[in-house]
Amino acid sequence: MKLALTVSLALVLVGSLSGFPVFTSGGQSNAQTAPLLRELNAIAQGQLDRRAATIRAIRDVPAAARRQAEVRQRVLQLIGGLPDYRGPLNATVTRTTKRDGFSIDHVLFESLPGYYVTGNLYRPEGPGPHPAVLMSMGHWDSGKAAGQLLSSNLARKGFVVLAYDPVGQGERQQAYDARVGRSLIGGATEQHFTNGAAAILMGQSVARYFIHDGMRAIDYLVSRSEVDPERIGVTGCSGGGTQTTYIAALDQRVKVAAIACYMNSFRTLFSGSIGDSEQSVPGFLSAGLDQTDYVELFAPKPWLIASTENDFFTPAGARQVFEEAQRWYKLHDVPERVTWIVGPGGHGTPLQVREAIYEWMLRWLRDGRGSAREEELTLVPDHELLVTPNGQVDGRELYQIIADTPRQEGTTGELAGFVRDLVAANEPLVRNFRILPRTPADSRRAATVIVQEDLEPGPDARELLAAGQVVVIVAPSGQGSDPERQRSGNWMNNTRAWLVGRNLPAMHAAEIDAAVAEVLRRPDVDAARISARASGVNGVALLLAAAVNDRIASVSLLKTPHSVRAAVDAPIHTNLHDAVIPGFAVKWDLADLRTLIHPREVVWQDPTDWMRNVVALEGDFVYTSSDPNVMRQSDGR
Repeated sequence: MKLALTVSLALVLVGSLSGFPVFTSGGQSNAQTAPLLRELNAIAQGQLDRRAATIRAIRDVPAAARRQAEVRQRVLQLIGGLPDYRGPLNATVTRTTKRDGFSIDHVLFESLPGYYVTGNLYRPEGPGPHPAVLMSMGHWDSGKAAGQLLSSNLARKGFVVLAYDPVGQGERQQAYDARVGRSLIGGATEQHFTNGAAAILMGQSVARYFIHDGMRAIDYLVSRSEVDPERIGVTGCSGGGTQTTYIAALDQRVKVAAIACYMNSFRTLFSGSIGDSEQSVPGFLSAGLDQTDYVELFAPKPWLIASTENDFFTPAGARQVFEEAQRWYKLHDVPERVTWIVGPGGHGTPLQVREAIYEWMLRWLRDGRGSAREEELTLVPDHELLVTPNGQVDGRELYQIIADTPRQEGTTGELAGFVRDLVAANEPLVRNFRILPRTPADSRRAATVIVQEDLEPGPDARELLAAGQVVVIVAPSGQGSDPERQRSGNWMNNTRAWLVGRNLPAMHAAEIDAAVAEVLRRPDVDAARISARASGVNGVALLLAAAVNDRIASVSLLKTPHSVRAAVDAPIHTNLHDAVIPGFAVKWDLADLRTLIHPREVVWQDPTDWMRNVVALEGDFVYTSSDPNVMRQSDGR
């Protein structure tokens, strides 16, 4: 049966979906004009231009196949590879709920040893084997329960459906505290960010674990006798669309994909609402990739892109993906296997989009048999879909899996080369510093560089000026935090930087280095007496700067975290994004930067953990007593 969608007359037809009109709107996201964003976006667009030239040069199927092999290799390299464990799932069905025309098995399985995934398996009545659909969930805290309507309808239409909880959602809360019945970190996105920053420090993308969970979920599906392993589809919306995109592109068992409210070209997406950690792979754009590469990896198998008119994953960005993918599928002479639909409303899956997904799965996995019209069903409350007795898995958390990544002990010489190359590759895009006083004096004086959030002189600067010093105030570019993400710091600028192969802490170090170079040009500055100071996470950038610039004679740090490895080993941290250096924690820690600066002085006062708590440490640290005017040396107690 072919259905027509009811949509706004303002929409413009761009294709067809077996009777479903396919629409788009012409809306554009508001331009953002912050200086750092302008510079990063210019880099991104240049990288996308070069990629576009590469794609235009592909004119036949053999060339397309070579590109697919290259892209697959690049994606796997960027995420740090996939976990190689494919051992026993040790799956159990904790109970079964009977519904009208189908049943729901409450499923628990191990993705990695001791690392559990919870899911609901919707089984249609009647003998199998049936086609199956893996449903990955978006950033809804309820996890798998948010997919009940779509899953139930697909089950009524003859599909086995596995809706599962992504890490940080549903029954897989991270840093879960039974006393309050929730995560101490916050919602799903914050939990993803927390693990995302730690993964990057260990040379990975947290996406590898999301992808692995999805592949293991397919392992479970094909282990069921009710499932035809040759007819596997995947679908998901938002963050679930991200996971569906990855899984479809990288798991050859998937035959059909339907992605809702995610697919966008970074042409449009980069300066708008970029995704969180698993959605933003470090080095993705600088490696010559865009989201369309995932569709092209999947070709010539059927791929549906679904958007909504008012989504922050804009129809304009989705159009760019679709139009390029359409050309790619024409190379394979199967243009009907990629299509795009835009439904009404905001972020999510309105009825028109859901029915498009039903139709797509019926067409390609059931030879078009069955109705795509959604049935009215009585849904059960979320708690009736729980798998575990108390609504939370009991096992290892993702931060523990990440922390288990093998570590090495890098040498000081290796570190010196690493930091030198890192800072050199991240020349300043924005220079935001101020030198006081403006007019040079007649005699040479000491100078102090102060790294802080703004350019206004604070008490320290005023005191130094009164003592006759030259003061350089550096406000690193792109600072700030997201009020909705209390623990993630300036995740958006850091994410944009790493997408284009830049590193914001290293850029900040380069900005400090540029300020030092400028102050050295003043005739009243004694080049042998330049010191620098910073507090909090800005101290990490200052350590990098001092490691590459020996004109910085001494460094003072106040309440700067003492260790990034400590953050990797902890379930919760704050502002770690602002210190993320890809792969750094595999070989080194912040103390190694201090060693690199030696024999120059580093005064590290009141070192903290990543929850801003001052911690007592062995070594050369300085602590304040209850009287802020009294200092004492650390004795390690």
